[in-house]
Amino acid sequence: MEGFREQRLFVLPEYMQRELAGTELTRQLFVSDIGFFPHAKHHYRERTEGTDAHIFIYCIDGHGKVEIQGGEPLDIGPGSLVVIPAGMPHRYWASEPEPWSIYWFHLKGDHARELTQLYGLDNHKAISLPHSIVAEFVSNIEQSLAIISDKPYSIHSHVYVSQTMRWILSGIGQELLHANQDHKRDQYLEIAMRYMNEHVGTTVRLPELARSAGISTQHLIHLFNKETGFSPIDYFLRMKMQHAASMLDLTNLTVREIAVSVGLADPYYFSRIFKKLMGYSPTEYRKIPKG
Repeated sequence: MEGFREQRLFVLPEYMQRELAGTELTRQLFVSDIGFFPHAKHHYRERTEGTDAHIFIYCIDGHGKVEIQGGEPLDIGPGSLVVIPAGMPHRYWASEPEPWSIYWFHLKGDHARELTQLYGLDNHKAISLPHSIVAEFVSNIEQSLAIISDKPYSIHSHVYVSQTMRWILSGIGQELLHANQDHKRDQYLEIAMRYMNEHVGTTVRLPELARSAGISTQHLIHLFNKETGFSPIDYFLRMKMQHAASMLDLTNLTVREIAVSVGLADPYYFSRIFKKLMGYSPTEYRKIPKG
């Protein structure tokens, strides 16, 4: 009830909320509540009917939990953002041994819903914000809190904060989309490389490799060139030579047998490629002391 030491918050009066909800430049998106709770020991909120605002909670220190619509409580730690959609029953609380420090704000208006849905922020999960946007994110919240607190009844202030919130949500969304694209790119490469490894003793065609990863040949070539500097087939050839080098070190197989085991039936062609890529002929490589 006493709040938290050095806390900052502002809750917009109902009559001002009605004014913003009826003003063209703010009715689609405005901040009704905003604040910062440092080391919020014993912090607990429960709303069994939800609320008419989208609630954003960003943790900068400590830990806490958020439960949405009776689901499994989400673990919230430093760098975690969680969005509680409007109308969702929820409760959240700070950890007893390590109470969280959080920035929070409530957004109202149709665009608050549209933006959170567009960028997948309403998926009932804790979101780890990319490091590249954290400083700007916190700075924008601090600025919004300061502006509203300084001139709470100025329509100019609320228009400015409304546009800032659009920028915040759009920035988060774009960064998360890029991160998701990077994750998918890594998945495609991982699948293709695993397929190569499993078929290192055969000949793999480019269309076959692309089908294994579920992407087009052009996209596969682009990903390999960007991430490895080699085309997929060049990379596969280098993988074959690495396997061959291991067999030269660890087995007594002949050069011909090793060539066949990596899918190159012609030992002379194999030896020529091996020397070009490894710097030594297979026989010379085998004689080099290792370890």
